[in-house]
Amino acid sequence: MNVPLFELKAQYPAVRNEVRAALERIFEAQQFVLGPEGEALEAEIARYCQTKFAIGCASGSDALLLALMSLEIGKGDEVITTPFTFFATGAAITRLGARPIFVDIDPKTFNLDVARVEAAISPRTKAIIAVHLYGQCVDMEPLLELAGQHNIPVIEDMAQAIGAEDRGRRAGSMGAIGCLSFYPSKNLGAAGDAGMLITNDEELARRLRMLHVHGEERRYYHAMVGINSRLDEIHAAVLRAKLPHLEDWTRARQQLVQQYQGRFNDAGLHEHLVMPGIRDDARHVFHLFVIRVKASIRDALRNHLTANGIGNGVYYPVPLHLLECFQYLGFKAGDFPLTETAAAETLALPAFPEMTAAQQDHVVSTVASFFQRN
Repeated sequence: MNVPLFELKAQYPAVRNEVRAALERIFEAQQFVLGPEGEALEAEIARYCQTKFAIGCASGSDALLLALMSLEIGKGDEVITTPFTFFATGAAITRLGARPIFVDIDPKTFNLDVARVEAAISPRTKAIIAVHLYGQCVDMEPLLELAGQHNIPVIEDMAQAIGAEDRGRRAGSMGAIGCLSFYPSKNLGAAGDAGMLITNDEELARRLRMLHVHGEERRYYHAMVGINSRLDEIHAAVLRAKLPHLEDWTRARQQLVQQYQGRFNDAGLHEHLVMPGIRDDARHVFHLFVIRVKASIRDALRNHLTANGIGNGVYYPVPLHLLECFQYLGFKAGDFPLTETAAAETLALPAFPEMTAAQQDHVVSTVASFFQRN
């Protein structure tokens, strides 16, 4: 039996009719950029994420860049964030000439350790990027309190966390700006690269709406230097077809994780595996189901899973501070030990909404057989 890490083909039947009808409308109208599908999606995403404004863009990476641009982050500025995240978080900062200031993680949640942030603040700190990794929010209440004391805006990198909550508040609605990715494998995925920015701040929304179309205030009148980063109508139509299913898909992911926990315990694997840490006051949407195993055996377990047809992944094997492209920052191995340990021990297992009981049984039994032999 083959069990992919995620499966898009199984998702398509639920939205096929809506997607095809929407595509027909778009091709009949021949309006592919900045049209009614995008406008409707912006309103629907803002409502779902509990914000006043939403602005579509071309990718989650562009969303991060645009968020920083709207806050006028530039050369000589510092932006605090985590080193345990996808490359785009650090890249957006450096592209504007600013410097990423990394803070180690909470080993339970893999998110930014808020207790360590204050020590990283300096007079040059102009923003904090809180990355809601794997589908669980950073502990936002103390972070926002600290940021408020220092008048520092917080950007929420929620590429993996649409629908996640912290103390009942939706991801993206708590900081100054939330940055979404609709990459196809995300919990809500487009038919290619797509992203969105959400905010409750009217002035930031105005700036973002200009920045994503070359800084235009009106056609050919550029109030600022922006970029070309628009959400295409085709992607918007696909996302609108999928959005009504998102809550059901999220509940299916959560149920799968609960079942994994029970089945791994029943198989006596609790001594070998560490399950995801879930905060009591948070809603985890499980973009990825990530466990921990000893670094000395993780790659052997990966090979065993792959040999038995089971998809798996490591998110992320090299922390940002150890990537070659960021060596100019002067960090070295050992600077962020909790992050480095997580990079060596974490392993993502299949947990997509359409996953069958037989597929999950195969994953659990294959993991169990590995430890029985070792």
